Amino acid sequence: MADTVLYEVSDGLATITINRPEAMNAMNVEAKIALRDALLAAAADTGVRAVLLTATGRAFCVGQDLKEHVSLLMSDKESGTSHTMNTVREHYNPIVRAITEMPKPVVAGVNGVAAGAGMGFALAADYRVVADSAKFTTSFAGVALTADSGVSWMLPRLIGPSRAADLLLFPRSITAQEAYELGIVNKLVPADDLTAEAAAVARALAEGPTLAYAAIKESLAYGSGHSLAETLDKEDELQTRAGASEDHEIAVRAFIAKEKPQYLGR
Repeated sequence: MADTVLYEVSDGLATITINRPEAMNAMNVEAKIALRDALLAAAADTGVRAVLLTATGRAFCVGQDLKEHVSLLMSDKESGTSHTMNTVREHYNPIVRAITEMPKPVVAGVNGVAAGAGMGFALAADYRVVADSAKFTTSFAGVALTADSGVSWMLPRLIGPSRAADLLLFPRSITAQEAYELGIVNKLVPADDLTAEAAAVARALAEGPTLAYAAIKESLAYGSGHSLAETLDKEDELQTRAGASEDHEIAVRAFIAKEKPQYLGR
């Protein structure tokens, strides 16, 4: 992995850290490839049962590295090509799909500003632990672009289409407190506690029933685009699968014995 993104696995938890603090963790091509590959590695690793996505420095991720972006646009103009905007298809879409389709929970530890694609990465996570000093901004229209990184799909589902349109048409920074009140933030913590709190949440999920969490992710994604009848059928399918897991048997036995279950993730 490139050092623009750090990757570490410990006791079933993969910690992926965006590491360009000098650029407020803006995404240049190198960082986008490294983040995509780290997420895919975590998804494929059967020893990983949860993922913590966080960042170094004072920002979570401010989205596209505009300095590199301008240079690439000028290169495209000179050569008569349009390769630069392929980054959505080649990088941002695979990153968001890796987070949302991963059959294990992903926690975003948002330590600072999450803007543009950075906000999209945070929204894609299953659970967001956010420092009280953090801020969110869509930012796309501010540089004459539309939403990407799944923001146009996830934001209205979290806060409603009217509020989402407001933030996308008139981009502004919203505080962590406002984001919490809107429903974007799951857990709001003092900035000094962010690292420990986000790790604790991710660690608890890494020790939990991984297959059940995967089924919950799948059912939520399915239900958002299907009818009640279709969703009930999907719940039946997923519950049958979860009920056949070793972890379900462990949980039931532990419940009867009044003990804490020790899940195996299978």
